[in-house]
Amino acid sequence: MKLPSLNFQILLAAIIGVLVGMYFHTLGTEHQLVSVGLYTAGLAGTFFIDLLKMILIPLVFCSISVGIANLRAHQQMHRVWVTTLIYFTATMMIAIGLGLLVANYFKPGSGLHIMMFADAMQNFEAKQVPLSAFFAQFLHGLFVNPFAALAQSNVLAVVMFALILGVALVVGGERFNHLRNLLQEALDVTMLIVGWIMYLAPLGVMALLIQLVAVQDITMLSTLVKFVTVVIGVLLLHGVVILPLVLYVFTGKTPLWLVRGNREALLTAFATSSSSATLPVSLRCATQQLNVKPEIAGFVLPLGATINMDGTALYEAIAALFIANLVGIELSFVQQLIVFFTAMIAAMGAPGIPSAGMVTMVLVLQSVGLPAEAIAILLPIDRLLDTLRTTVNVQGDIVGSLVVQKMTLQTPKSLHTNT
Repeated sequence: MKLPSLNFQILLAAIIGVLVGMYFHTLGTEHQLVSVGLYTAGLAGTFFIDLLKMILIPLVFCSISVGIANLRAHQQMHRVWVTTLIYFTATMMIAIGLGLLVANYFKPGSGLHIMMFADAMQNFEAKQVPLSAFFAQFLHGLFVNPFAALAQSNVLAVVMFALILGVALVVGGERFNHLRNLLQEALDVTMLIVGWIMYLAPLGVMALLIQLVAVQDITMLSTLVKFVTVVIGVLLLHGVVILPLVLYVFTGKTPLWLVRGNREALLTAFATSSSSATLPVSLRCATQQLNVKPEIAGFVLPLGATINMDGTALYEAIAALFIANLVGIELSFVQQLIVFFTAMIAAMGAPGIPSAGMVTMVLVLQSVGLPAEAIAILLPIDRLLDTLRTTVNVQGDIVGSLVVQKMTLQTPKSLHTNT
């Protein structure tokens, strides 16, 4: 008997995971069945995440270096660089602007009193991070020993070294063909392993969603219902309307075509809350189902998983205005501009791991003098919102790879020639 497609298996597993999680939530975490179920789901979910993390660093290193090296064949490397950075900057600016606009209109947090969250803030200590220190730390983290970066899974440093190596392979030309071929073979082997890991994706997605739904704090969620509704609404608007519209304008591809091709990546992003962990799946969807050239996907997606965070930036902008309303401070236009640019910088510096945006959220609050301790209010609901903003982050990366390909490799020959 022929098994359903992997897409369908993951979708079915996600639905089952949500339903089982809801059932566990009604029983309570003290119930013996729930304890056993959550323990089992924890093992399965951790195993799946660990497999993705295992393959992440070799995949990032090989895909970026090979992607840049192969762009030389099209004489389009400079154009790809520029187009990618313009796309990343433009979509993040749209996302943050949209978030600020909606937050100013609905004013989430204006009817609540911060004292009602005193318990949540009591045991929380925010680490103060001045903007200058953040920049220094960010730049310092870009250039480190590549072997240490590989060993420590420092994605940002690996991306930087892979970029430099890829450029060196281009400049060196034919002299480095052996190294280029070796990296290409390493990438092929890595993608083969990714294919094996994907057989376990339905089980991993189901286990992670069971955990998420079963332990979610519904009480805090209901207290912050207006804020949560605004965030979810704007994230959906950007991910479901704005990004597909950008794709249609530049490539002519429909949203339905996009969903069919990247469902695996979006469901994995939702379940893992990590754009980095989702990267192997994103590359697989882009190259095998959406027909993105490997050299384009290998450059745009790993870079995007590191610095292109539409959902995170949008969330941080709304959260800053929410906390300002909560403490009774009305941010001026200039202060909101500071939030705009600081949210963009902070999102670019956030690692692609669960709840990383909460770390850089402190920087955004401090930029306009808001109490960093108020971030504790968001912690109980962060895990839920993180699933959606990560999904939007991944959607933005995949749309970006399609837009960059269309804008840089437009001739039929370059679009259909294998490298």
